Amino acid sequence: MTARKRSAEDAMGPDSTVKRLMTAAPLPTNKTMPTSYDFIAAKPEACYKLVSYNVNSLQAACKKGFKEYLNAEDPDVICLQETKANQPMAFLVSKKQYPFQYWHCSKTKKGYAGTAVFSKIKPVSVAYGLGTTGLDTEGRVITLEFGSFHFVACYVPNAGEKLVRLERRMEWDVRMSEFLTGLEASKPVVYAGDLNVAHHEVDLARPDTNKRSAGFTVEERGGFTALLSGGKDSRVDAFRSIYPDARAEGYTYFGYRANCREKSVGWRLDYFVVSQPLMQRVADVIVRNECYGASDHVPIVLYLKKAEGDDAITPAKDTPDQEAPVDDESAQDSLPAVDSADT
Repeated sequence: MTARKRSAEDAMGPDSTVKRLMTAAPLPTNKTMPTSYDFIAAKPEACYKLVSYNVNSLQAACKKGFKEYLNAEDPDVICLQETKANQPMAFLVSKKQYPFQYWHCSKTKKGYAGTAVFSKIKPVSVAYGLGTTGLDTEGRVITLEFGSFHFVACYVPNAGEKLVRLERRMEWDVRMSEFLTGLEASKPVVYAGDLNVAHHEVDLARPDTNKRSAGFTVEERGGFTALLSGGKDSRVDAFRSIYPDARAEGYTYFGYRANCREKSVGWRLDYFVVSQPLMQRVADVIVRNECYGASDHVPIVLYLKKAEGDDAITPAKDTPDQEAPVDDESAQDSLPAVDSADT
């Protein structure tokens, strides 16, 4: 890259192991997961490694290399979107590796949406959903409170084929911004996940032909702009702040059809958004371009410098899987028909 607002070196210092420059080298076009993960550098000292990954069916991803990737990446916290799990998947991940495991599954449609979080760090508290009747039935939000920040793991609804769910999506953006503002009253927030929007033209390969495509409508982009400007101190798209000129290097989604991966026809749909005061602790954001094949998305990584008040890594011990309690009233809410799968 030729220009950057700030870099990992600026954040961590000249001797940091997190130093990394994006180059003009050809991007990977592999369609299966790597057989070696030697490219994953050691985690820098005094940092948490947070990962977000849309797995597009966790059961299917496990057959395509997800577990091998997780072991190689070894994050402190990983949030997953589009798990499509109907209930917690017992024994999927060792409790010795991740003692704290949380699941939020769709209550209205089997094999649909869903989120999960695996953590080595014991949270202060855990909450599910936005607390809004009608928006909490698809298992899209898990919030973990840690010592010095809230971690909001999210799978934002897609506007759907022919934008049939655009109105619902716009309501979601407003409610999420309000939810984040409430959390920020006590601690800054890391808002992570598949947010299902390409914010700027630089965030997708073919902006001119996608003006009315789900994820790039002026309404959705405006909703994301409003979310970033909301709150007491505003919020920051961490990757774009560090790498303002990145294009294909930042793409996180490549559709299976039309050889999109081979042609580098992608979208940047996956984000780490942080409260403005937390940005000074962001050391780097990495798009794992090489890790394609277990899903139509690639993982993203955030290195967050530890602060006083953060919890230590918890020693290994067994804890039960935890799933969001069923809200009988909200689970009975009717939803508009979905014509196509979420991206």
